[in-house]
Amino acid sequence: MPAVAQDSVKALVETVYRNESRRILATLIRLLGDFDLAEEALHEAFFVAVERWQRDGVPDNPRAWLVSAGRFKAIDGLRRRARFAASQAALVSQLEELEQADWSEEDLEDDRLRLIFTCCHPALAADAQVPLTLREICDLTTEEIARAFLSTPATIAQRIVRAKAKIRDAHIPYQVPSLGELPERLDSVLRVIYLVFNEGYSASMGTELTREDLTHEAIRLGRLLLELLPEPEVMGLLALMLLHESRRLARTSATGELVLLDEQDRSLWDRELIAEGCALVEHALGTRRFGPYCLQAAIAAVHAEAATAGETDWQQIVGLYDVLLRVMPSPVIELNRAVAIAQRDGPLAGLERVEAILARGELQDYHLAHSARAEFCRQLGRVEPARQAYLRALELTRQEPERRFIENRLEALKTL
Repeated sequence: MPAVAQDSVKALVETVYRNESRRILATLIRLLGDFDLAEEALHEAFFVAVERWQRDGVPDNPRAWLVSAGRFKAIDGLRRRARFAASQAALVSQLEELEQADWSEEDLEDDRLRLIFTCCHPALAADAQVPLTLREICDLTTEEIARAFLSTPATIAQRIVRAKAKIRDAHIPYQVPSLGELPERLDSVLRVIYLVFNEGYSASMGTELTREDLTHEAIRLGRLLLELLPEPEVMGLLALMLLHESRRLARTSATGELVLLDEQDRSLWDRELIAEGCALVEHALGTRRFGPYCLQAAIAAVHAEAATAGETDWQQIVGLYDVLLRVMPSPVIELNRAVAIAQRDGPLAGLERVEAILARGELQDYHLAHSARAEFCRQLGRVEPARQAYLRALELTRQEPERRFIENRLEALKTL
């Protein structure tokens, strides 16, 4: 392998880190049995890669090289600690297990799925399972996770630390559970995968509306899970993600501006993803054992099958939301239903329902609730309430495309 220029190596290492670091971390956690030790080994491996790859050339399989480098770095660190630690026996035993541990390239693809089930183990607190998985699997920051949960970064960080300690102290196994155990663990795993997708589909903060790496990762995990457990709700989740992903290219303009659903160029929608998603929906609903993911996928399928915005069957969508609310009561679902009712019955009908939600004290810190109220007020010619609602939405959103969209709406109000 020929030597490579330093700048080229740094750029390559950054690319590998961006695309592969979470796969590598998942494997290191399996091999080392410790989150913190694996994270330290991961960063040391990437640090070493900059020097070694510049000198020796880039390996044929960078991911496998980094796993090996991280593993050996962890072993070296344990050796040094064993020389000085009072309880050398435990460290030496851990060291021997590491040196004898086996791994292969074939294991790497499944390691994140193993890690998801570990992070969603029933021994962990329910409110810690999803944040831990989002942090470890997808490298989301505590700020991004807190945004997804409408919580604070400090609270999320505490949950993650406690969950890691529980996994270590309780010796929670790093494995996919048996088929008999899978169903009870499935709800948390589906929720994790969908939150990963949502963060990619509509990033909680930053300059870009979407994060394609996260949507693709969530879909990949959904496919893996469907192979493992072909249950209707797994089909429903995968279908939902595929149908949403089919619209990604149409959701922003050439200049990166947000484009609403009814204004999107539907020729940009990915028909292959739509066909696959609709087939999964039909199969899942045919089992008559469907749940909230199947119902949400069915709603997305109605949108996907409409050739134009004006041909959307809003009556069917409202009916599906009615069923969804009975299955999974939620103010966010209620908000989405209000938007559908506004499309069917007019903005006043939607506004009354959104204001009822806000009056109950729910979704006060959810920018989309205030954006919906603002839109309905704008359509009704109620300029000042619309302005106040847009300003509140602007305070709450931390995503630049959404901020620019709201600012444009505020500017347009001046002409009404």
